[in-house]
Amino acid sequence: MRRSKTPFGGLILLAAMGLAMLGPIMTVMVWAFAVKWRYPNLVPSEWGLKYWHVILGRSTVIEPILTSLALTSVATTLAALICWPAAYAFARLQFPGRQLLLFSFIAANAVPKFTLFVSIAVVFLQLGMVGTFWGVVMVQMLSAILFMIWIPTAAFRGIPPALEEAGFDLGASRLRVFWSITLPQAMPALAASYVLAFVAIMFEVDSALLIGAPKITTMPLLMLSLSAQVIVQEAAVLCVMIWVPCFALLLLTRRFMSSKGIAQGFGA
Repeated sequence: MRRSKTPFGGLILLAAMGLAMLGPIMTVMVWAFAVKWRYPNLVPSEWGLKYWHVILGRSTVIEPILTSLALTSVATTLAALICWPAAYAFARLQFPGRQLLLFSFIAANAVPKFTLFVSIAVVFLQLGMVGTFWGVVMVQMLSAILFMIWIPTAAFRGIPPALEEAGFDLGASRLRVFWSITLPQAMPALAASYVLAFVAIMFEVDSALLIGAPKITTMPLLMLSLSAQVIVQEAAVLCVMIWVPCFALLLLTRRFMSSKGIAQGFGA
């Protein structure tokens, strides 16, 4: 029997990719708990929670945290209420321009968002919506459209129509069939799309900067302000505070959405 050759080249490439992706994250994690870390030391010379106490002791930090959570929750929920019924229509109805409209959501994400938000800011300025909570919500919803349309469309298309037809044959109304058959089947993918959209909106910077400033301050904007002051530890603490819960949500998403489901969505 021939021994299979170990793909050392592939392992080296995989290790390099892992280092490129995880290296910056691990560096930020270390900075968040480093009190003193100076070149040429490979590890901090002093560890501690000093900068955690500094950040959590500031009254100007609590408000951006609550603002980010409120903006993200409202924007994601409103996007779900609008996009999920549209996704069901894309999956079950045939109408002229359906494919073109589906791909238009990808085309919108191909345009630099900063340019798009500048154009929206000009309109919102005339309407008096710049610097308002609902102005930022309306713009942040744009970051959720791709997830809220494509993934649910894949989920609804993956449900066999025979299941719904069986419910109709038994005398159930369309609403009862949707509530008892269609929705439970699609719920894992709907939850995945909600979580992915929530994370995307949470990290959104341009919308809050162009539409919310100077009255609305989110966690990403607070991180930018601290990064500009070159307070590395404080910025790292804020980054960890945002990243850890979002990472936990993404791990939860892995239970709900398979790669096959996502592939079906982008092939709809």
